[in-house]
Amino acid sequence: MASDTTSRSGTFDIGGDLSVNRLGFGAMRVTGEDIIGRPDDEAEATRVLRHAVELGVDFVDTADSYGPGVSERLIGEALGDPDDVVVASKAGLLRNREGDWLPHGDPDFLKNQVLCSLDRLGTDTIDLYQLHRPDPDTDFEESVHAFAEMKDAGQIAHVGLSNVTVEQLETATEIVDIATVQNRYDVGHRDDEDVLRACERDGVGFVPWGPMYAVDDEGPAEVLGDVADRRDATPRQVALAWLLEHSDVTLPIPGTSSVEHLESNLAAAELSLTDEDIVALDEIDPQ
Repeated sequence: MASDTTSRSGTFDIGGDLSVNRLGFGAMRVTGEDIIGRPDDEAEATRVLRHAVELGVDFVDTADSYGPGVSERLIGEALGDPDDVVVASKAGLLRNREGDWLPHGDPDFLKNQVLCSLDRLGTDTIDLYQLHRPDPDTDFEESVHAFAEMKDAGQIAHVGLSNVTVEQLETATEIVDIATVQNRYDVGHRDDEDVLRACERDGVGFVPWGPMYAVDDEGPAEVLGDVADRRDATPRQVALAWLLEHSDVTLPIPGTSSVEHLESNLAAAELSLTDEDIVALDEIDPQ
């Protein structure tokens, strides 16, 4: 049962049948430094995950490359395979000891990775599995076909994409139904506005990664701070509230390794922005 905190943000039906509160949780940070290895305190990471669900979060996003494998494992151990929480993961990026994110969209690799994700998450079917990034060395359609085959095999319920263009979204849609797109997007970075509008047109969920990056940029930070002062809120809460107001298909997934920050982030669902606030935020010059 969703709490008031998250239900006020409204809901979205991923793939038309997975209804989730629009403010979710990104589980990238429940890992070690630089998203490599185990967190310093696994018990605390588990507490954050469980508390998110207790507060009404029913959309948790992760990836096989977070750790790698660590975030998925912790989610599987902390949450099990709950019927009332949508767990989304991703495949298509390799990690190395230097912490690089290397696109790898080879179909055989992707089909192997879903088996690893299924095992770590402790489930027979992943609710939403996303291509993490198109691989310039692999035909994009071949990568998408691999996800379509996973869906046909019952390994995943819905297919998502990440870091794609409108053209790639349209190409993928001709192969398999696309439930979500996850691209970088925030009040100060709107390069993919056209992708967001395409998602609105097609009823596809848009998951903005880096939803609070703008608070660290000089121009946006000043406006966010002004609005936050007027609303007795934090700049991060304002950044999240703007995303929820900006489009009915946005599904922000702020992440943290702290219970305190988790509670603060989720309080953004309760924040009401005035027309004056929205105009000021809309007029931020995107970086």
